[in-house]
Amino acid sequence: MKTIRFISTSLLLMIGLVAFAQQKDLTQYVNTLQGTHSNFGLSHGNTFPATAMPFAQHMWTPQTGPNGEGFKYLYDADEIRGFGQSHQCSPWVSDYAVYTFFPEVGTLQVDPDKRGAKFSHKNELGRPNYYTVKFDNGIRTEFSTTERGVHFRFTYPKTGDAYLIIDGYTGMSDITIDPEKKQIRGWVNNQRFVNHSENFRNYFVIQFDQKFEDYGIWEGEGKQIFAKQTTGSGKRYGAYLKFKKGAKVQAKAASSYITPEQAALTLKKELGADKNLEATKARGQKVWNEVLGRIVVEGGSLEDTQTFYSCLYRSNLFSRKFYELKEDGTPYYYSPYDGNVYDGYMFTDNGFWDTFRSQFPLTNILHPTQQGQYMNAMLDVYKQFGWLPSWSFPGETGGMCGNHSISLMADAWAKGIRNFDPDSALVAYAHEAMNKGPLGGANGRAGWKEYWQRGYVAFPESHGSVTQTLEYAYDDWCAYQLAKSCGNKFYEQVFAKQMFNYRNLWDKETGFFRGRLMNGNFYEPFDPLAWGGPYTEGNAWHYIWSVFHDVEGLIRLFGSDEAFCNKIDSVFSISNDVHPAWYGGMIHEMVEMQKAEMGQYAHGNQPIQHMAYLYSYAGQPWKTQYWIRQIMSRLYNATEDGFPGDEDQGGMSSWYVLSALGIYAVTPGTNQYVIGSPVFPKATITMENGNKFVIEAEGNSKENVYIQSGLLNGQNLTKNYITYDDMNKGGTLKFKMGATPNKQRNISKEAAPYSVSTAMRGQRRR
Repeated sequence: MKTIRFISTSLLLMIGLVAFAQQKDLTQYVNTLQGTHSNFGLSHGNTFPATAMPFAQHMWTPQTGPNGEGFKYLYDADEIRGFGQSHQCSPWVSDYAVYTFFPEVGTLQVDPDKRGAKFSHKNELGRPNYYTVKFDNGIRTEFSTTERGVHFRFTYPKTGDAYLIIDGYTGMSDITIDPEKKQIRGWVNNQRFVNHSENFRNYFVIQFDQKFEDYGIWEGEGKQIFAKQTTGSGKRYGAYLKFKKGAKVQAKAASSYITPEQAALTLKKELGADKNLEATKARGQKVWNEVLGRIVVEGGSLEDTQTFYSCLYRSNLFSRKFYELKEDGTPYYYSPYDGNVYDGYMFTDNGFWDTFRSQFPLTNILHPTQQGQYMNAMLDVYKQFGWLPSWSFPGETGGMCGNHSISLMADAWAKGIRNFDPDSALVAYAHEAMNKGPLGGANGRAGWKEYWQRGYVAFPESHGSVTQTLEYAYDDWCAYQLAKSCGNKFYEQVFAKQMFNYRNLWDKETGFFRGRLMNGNFYEPFDPLAWGGPYTEGNAWHYIWSVFHDVEGLIRLFGSDEAFCNKIDSVFSISNDVHPAWYGGMIHEMVEMQKAEMGQYAHGNQPIQHMAYLYSYAGQPWKTQYWIRQIMSRLYNATEDGFPGDEDQGGMSSWYVLSALGIYAVTPGTNQYVIGSPVFPKATITMENGNKFVIEAEGNSKENVYIQSGLLNGQNLTKNYITYDDMNKGGTLKFKMGATPNKQRNISKEAAPYSVSTAMRGQRRR
């Protein structure tokens, strides 16, 4: 009996430990101020401390800059001007549908250019579910959020009159104050990229728990105040409220793009039962712990753990849910593309050039159901707008280059997310690939005729021509791959030839992809350190590697594995000199590359971020292992200086999350994740289906970065990759790590990840 009691006690203890692990608050490791020490000339992330639910329709953030300024929160600032609703995915496109709150004590100041309150970061805390700051004047602001709402608490000192400013921001606004209901209703329509702005409205309703001692309307153009007036409408209109001295005021608000009634319904459903801020905060903490807990890392340093979960938080902010829920819970949305309302799901606020490489491959692991909804939403965009999205904010901007919506769809299909019509996707993509839209470079194709006729985009007719040609070829491979997988022979044949167009810009003499003239000659003079011109936000060194789908084909252009690896080596070893060239002066990406002190490796921008993984295609996987760990340890942390460049809608964060797990999707459109070097001794991924995939790295440390051996579910791992199916089925990937490289492990071509040249050669042999 004693033995039985001992076993029972042990079981209870184990159950208790498991329960403790499950309840561990992972939000404590997240710093939402990561990457906020940025400015126009140097980006450590260009982020702001967003408090939001995962993929929420609205985020909320403190604002240090003036209304309309893209750099809405600068860590070096010592004043806050407001607390605003936000959707901003980049400072370079600013924001939309913003309205702000600002508490004041003593003197009423409505002018957004004059108001502000001093603060110190020591009195500030940013977590995914909660933000708080205490101003030097004694006012404490706290807020927590829901998917479409926010819960504020303002605690005023007893030393002066207590005011609260509601600011309609930069565009047209409409405000109604209802003192009897202690409520404010209204709408704002500030935006830049709504394709039918004439009926764009962000309706909001704000419910207070304290009566108004005084109130009025103000307008920002003439800086006029209309005391006791309850309504106002026009450009930059707002409201002010006065509460009793020393008041503790709660304000619950929700927004809708559809109707004022939907905003009121959302407020009731999402915040109606929350009697205090703690209830909203606790629910947000629970939701975030569920999302962050999908990947549990163990055994790493506190610094690495904080960096990991801060990045995982940012990986789960974009894309934004642009749909709302009816009374019965069914989704519907206002379309920023044609101005109508539709049933179903819509997502927005994402630039695919930034995110197809990392954020979407990570989201396919964690949220495949949502990804399926997203694929159908993109096809709805095509129906409503006539083009697939490339950078939506919330309508189409056409920003950057490439047609990477097809990458998202091919990648989802390859990973078993198949609840969308692939033939419709291919028709939409063919239209994208054979036309140029009215918006930016990624709305359709710049230089599409030359690309199809000559096999490349010509320079200088199209700036960014090398980038365009390489990325078009990859996108065409994605279409080829999707067509092949779903049995669409027509589009398989259409895109089979185009996916090798990258070869047409290769200059064997210099070992670079180069801009080419209409007559076929390479553009002269050639300077591989010159930024811009044929290269988008980079130089020739950065664009050698943008052949995501055919690394083996790229290796053949170099002539041998050794020559290929030597070229990668040289990226890290040559000087970090910058020639601004076509930009005419230094831009922040150049500064960040130099600051990294890793030669011409420019991790602060997307084009080269996969390069270190390419050693694993050419028989030197230990160099992948070394450099990936170097990049993570030298260029990332959880502080305000946490990123080596623009974070970009979770793109840079997702690179870190995947790489810290020891995997990375070099070729979205396949089901493969290339092996790197895991940071943590143990990481457990809980797939959406409930299966657990465990990655163990025995002997792991900052010195022991090299894989000595690998087992997948007890079997020797002879490949330099694992598959999505390996993870989705659950299992264990176990490495033994060491301080010196194992130069005999997985060095054959059979160990290399996917390349289309290899795949097609294998098909011919069969």
